[in-house]
Formats: sequence, structure tokens, C-alpha cells
Amino acid sequence: MPVYLQLLDRFHIRGGDGPIAVSATGQRLIALLALRGSVSRSVVAGTLWPDVTENRAHGSLRTTLWRLHQADEGIVGSNMGVLTLTSAVHVDVRSYAERALRSLDSPDDHCLATMLEGGELLPGWGEEWVVFERERLRQLRLHALDAMAAHLLERRQFALALEAALHCTRLEPLRESAHRAIVAVHLAEHNVHEALRHYGTFQALVRDELAIEPSDAFTAMVRPLMRR
Repeated sequence: MPVYLQLLDRFHIRGGDGPIAVSATGQRLIALLALRGSVSRSVVAGTLWPDVTENRAHGSLRTTLWRLHQADEGIVGSNMGVLTLTSAVHVDVRSYAERALRSLDSPDDHCLATMLEGGELLPGWGEEWVVFERERLRQLRLHALDAMAAHLLERRQFALALEAALHCTRLEPLRESAHRAIVAVHLAEHNVHEALRHYGTFQALVRDELAIEPSDAFTAMVRPLMRR
């Protein structure tokens, strides 16, 4: 029976009969395997219980696995000292990352919808391994949105290109590549005032936040317009 695991926006796991109750440590174990794939018992124990002795960490892992198997035997599998989620578990963040990676080479409208809807990975979880994966996913999403904005601009789908670039700036307000894409869309639509206004807004932002100027490449996009 399939099991559906949600890690974007919150931790939630459900099977055919509805939500599956899992302890906090069980949630950490499931999330770790979902994000890292197959992991040895020793690495899992050391990652989830870093502040106790090795024997105690392994004991805690055994207890957590026993409780998980009581909740649902089809979540975690073990083979030769290696733990993994079973093939019955469908993980939202894996599908999300696969679509984001695919969009880097061949963007499409479905990829754009996915990138616009995706949430934050396990918000509120502060473990180092979660923070790392959260940032990795965020960077992947930003690059996917950059790629889609460029692709849509090339296809002259200006509204969708603008949506991708604007969403990118919502995620990272100081990302120049996204702001350049916005200006490029305005210029392609001959909206000179919009292009200059957006460049000026970004220039003021980076001056205030970083005490720097926009790149020469960005400035070159609008310099001819400033001389009019």
C-alpha cells in the first residue's frame, strides 16, 4: 500500500487509512532517509543523536525503528546495516527536485507551476543536515526559475517569463540574475520606463543592503536608455 510523505511546508505522512502517527525522532529518521537515500545505521545514529555515546545512539535508533514498524511496517527497510525508505513511500521533495533539475535543461509550463507552488523544506527544523538540504533545494529552485525565465523570454512568453523572474526575487530579493531577467522582459516589450524604474529600484536596494553597485553587465542593459 502506498505511503505519501510531505516534507515541503511541514512534515506529514499518510497511508491508505489516513495519517500515520510518528514520534518526533521517528519523523527525523524518516526525513533523513528521504533526503539522503540509503544511509548506514552508524551514520543515522551519529546524525540523529550526536551528543550521546555510540552505544546509546544505536539503542535509541533501535527503539525508534521498532516504534516505526509498529506504526507501519512499509516505511523503513533495512538490509546489511543500511536503512532506506521502502519503494512504497512517495516523497514530495524528491519529485520536486527532479522536476527542478529537468527544468534546467528543458523547461516547460508544468515545471513553472511546480516551482511557483513549492514550499520551504521542513520549516522550523534547525538540525544542520536539514539546513544544508533546505539551502540546496532553495538554490536549485532559484536556478530553475532563472532558467525558465530565460527560456520563456526566448519564446516571447513575456507574462510567464516575468512571473518566473518576479517569483525568484521574492525568494531572494538581492538576486541580480532575476532582476536582469525582469528588465530584459520590459525591454523586449518596449516598456522603457518600466525597465529603468526596475533597474533604479534594484540599484537602490544593493546600495543600501550591500554598499555595492549593479554589475557592469546589468548597467549596460539600460545605459543607452539613460542617455536619451
